[in-house]
Amino acid sequence: MLFQVGGQGTRPTFFEMAAAQQLPASLRAALTYSIGVMALRRPFLHKVLDCEDEFFSLLMLVLETHSLRTTDASFAESLYGLRRRAVKIRVKKEDARPKSGDGVQLSGLEKHQRTLSVVFLVVLPYFKSKLHSIYNKEREARLQASLWGNGDETVEEAEYFSGGDASLVSGETLDAEATIRARLTKKIQKIVFSCYPWLHASSEGMSFAYQLLYLLDATGFYSFGLHALGIHVCRATGQELMDTSSRISKIRSNERDRLRGPPWLKTLQGALLSCAYTMLDYAQTGLIAAVFIFKMMEWWYQSAEERMSAPTVYPPPPPPPAPKVAKEGIPLPPDRTICPLCSQMRANPSVVTISGFVFCYACIFKYVSQVRHLISLHQYPLQAYVFLILPPYLAKIYFLIPRCHFVALPQYNRCPVTLMPANVDQIRRLFHDM
Repeated sequence: MLFQVGGQGTRPTFFEMAAAQQLPASLRAALTYSIGVMALRRPFLHKVLDCEDEFFSLLMLVLETHSLRTTDASFAESLYGLRRRAVKIRVKKEDARPKSGDGVQLSGLEKHQRTLSVVFLVVLPYFKSKLHSIYNKEREARLQASLWGNGDETVEEAEYFSGGDASLVSGETLDAEATIRARLTKKIQKIVFSCYPWLHASSEGMSFAYQLLYLLDATGFYSFGLHALGIHVCRATGQELMDTSSRISKIRSNERDRLRGPPWLKTLQGALLSCAYTMLDYAQTGLIAAVFIFKMMEWWYQSAEERMSAPTVYPPPPPPPAPKVAKEGIPLPPDRTICPLCSQMRANPSVVTISGFVFCYACIFKYVSQVRHLISLHQYPLQAYVFLILPPYLAKIYFLIPRCHFVALPQYNRCPVTLMPANVDQIRRLFHDM
């Protein structure tokens, strides 16, 4: 017994039964995943994955048969310390509605109950899995046919119209038995495709009904299979566990006594039986531990590979040094809230991205975008020369020159503090004063 879930009485809780029912599916998923990962380096394991249903059913057949034979419980139920007991209900005449637990006698499983338990635990899930795979293949084929058309009919039509002789030869060489087998297979697939959804829905609905009734303590049967077999699942007591160990030892001693043949053959058979007993005894904990260790190792290697393949993260580069104030530039006021251009409190502060200094938006915009007008050199060469050498406040004499052409050139396309080149596109508004 690997787990012992708490609770009072011999009746298992709903969570114990649910955990025992879901354990084979979880074990199958873990084994399939583990074999799939190992098949990446050993391709021959893909054959095991191709026959996944058969291999897992064979494994569960061995485990379930051994567990029912020795402990009167399934493989998953024995992990949780549960036992199966045959039910015999006797209803008293004076009680119209018997209470739960009154008139119920529990006894050990009979041989036919063990056999039918194996059928419900192994055979029926195997057929359900095969029907589910057939249904999925047929659904994918119909979906593909609805999207792209029937490829088989197109091929047959192409062969028919390709030539009369070729069609006759292909018709003569066609095997009749293969054709009948193919038609029978298609009919079976169609029947499965039409009937499987109803069977699956009925099975799931019946399982849900039994689980709900078991949860509400309205029945002692967790599933339809247990009800059909007349079996209750109970917790194993300490005395039952001791009886189970003594029972296993008696069964194995009887099997050793039945060995026949010369001494060397008996020794060989005894060694094989000992190996088989050891494997079966540690199959429960061995499977769980192997899957757990494999998942842990896989997580370790994946994390190590991620660390090896992760790009190297370098520290961020240091920020560039702050630009220096030019000697010919506008000096900075001692108060940082004052605009260096208008020497007043900044209004709508804006920064020049090339230098990082903050000014009033109107001041820096006018300063950077201020232009100077140049007279056309073709019509007034002398006046244009005078206009170029005059300072801006005296260059407004161009208003006195009639009918002349002007050319606008930028004057202060730079930062007023550092004299670094700048333009209007490098001005950014600041919505929080610095």
